[in-house]
Amino acid sequence: QVQLVESGGGLVQAGGSLRLSCAASGRTFSSYTMAWFRQAPGKEREFVAAFSWSGNRFYADSVKERFIISRVSRLNTVYLQMNSLRPEDTAVYYCALRGDAYDTRRGNEYNYWGQGTQVTVSS
Repeated sequence: QVQLVESGGGLVQAGGSLRLSCAASGRTFSSYTMAWFRQAPGKEREFVAAFSWSGNRFYADSVKERFIISRVSRLNTVYLQMNSLRPEDTAVYYCALRGDAYDTRRGNEYNYWGQGTQVTVSS
């Protein structure tokens, strides 16, 4: 099994920044993709960003130029630096992992999920 533990959420004013962390432990993979998704109240879960095993990073259009995903492989940890936050970024942010090198934005193609961390952006 794989455990994903997120941290770093909180309350921030519009225009501020937060950095989320997600540490993976348990089963090891020869390659994996890690991603962030978010779900706002009353809305569907949506893709935010992903970091593939090959080093490709891809983002939702709504966060491009504002969010940066990074990874420290030796720590099995992925980060999401969120800048210029907006009230519409308010959501529970989830870390996800897929145990191979396949790049995908589809949540149902990820095998493991964290518990989520709340991000609230006040106007």
